[in-house]
Amino acid sequence: MKISNYKHHPWHGISSGPDVPNIVTAFIEIVPTDTVKYEIDKESGYLKIDRPQKYSNVLPALYGFIPQTYCGELIGKYCAEKTKRSSIIGDGDPLDICVFTEKNIPHGDIIIPAIPIGGFRMIDKGQADDKIIAVMKHDEIYNQWKEINQLPNSLIERLRHYFLTYKAMPGGENQCEITHVYGSAEAREIINISLTDYKNFIK
Repeated sequence: MKISNYKHHPWHGISSGPDVPNIVTAFIEIVPTDTVKYEIDKESGYLKIDRPQKYSNVLPALYGFIPQTYCGELIGKYCAEKTKRSSIIGDGDPLDICVFTEKNIPHGDIIIPAIPIGGFRMIDKGQADDKIIAVMKHDEIYNQWKEINQLPNSLIERLRHYFLTYKAMPGGENQCEITHVYGSAEAREIINISLTDYKNFIK
């Protein structure tokens, strides 16, 4: 086995998983206790502070992305077809993922195996910004749920509320919307499309 002397870039240097899209590797940027929003620096691969969390909203899941995915032309086209809208493009980022687990994970900058059970079709300023929803593989509590509609509705609503409000200013116009909540089959389809978008992106 060849051992690298350098840390792999989380977006480009880590596999999306040997059994993708059924089980994916999730790179975690944010955990529920974080008071600032971290995100990957696309050039260096290190986590950077994007902005402080302005309000008391708490993300009720681990949050990050699936390596070697990209929300580009095909993701935008898929979202446009599903919403019957035109001029939707991908947001130009790796595919986002939220992972539920009963365990207290104290920090991000880690990778975990996750099983997709559904997702949110989210549009942010005319850009497709899907949120895949997953459970951590072998989790004692959440691993029993195979579909998003098996999760307690309160969890889904908390997650929906977070994504619809985490960028909004008080009294300002909310430019994010969630048009659909979809199940595991469509989540896997979107993951596959984002893998193809990534291959086209890095050519």
